[in-house]
Amino acid sequence: MDFLLKLEDTLRQRKKDLPENSYTGGLFRDGIDRILKKVGEESGEVIIASKNENSNEFIHEIADLVFHLEMLLVEKGKSFQDVVKELEKRHS
Repeated sequence: MDFLLKLEDTLRQRKKDLPENSYTGGLFRDGIDRILKKVGEESGEVIIASKNENSNEFIHEIADLVFHLEMLLVEKGKSFQDVVKELEKRHS
């Protein structure tokens, strides 16, 4: 969990600074529609990878999806911690 919070801090800084040669800076500059498109693409790739036998590919695609979901959370002014709290509430 610590890494996800650190990643979130990095993404918040990239959103603020919008570095020119940064993948995440470019996505933040392009806005919510571009971030949502990436979430959709990565979701599809997770579905396909989960049907295959390559566990490395599956983990790789899950990591891509989580990364882009973190970007979406930052774009919407939310935190992964908000998601964790919701899960805890549902399963307590």
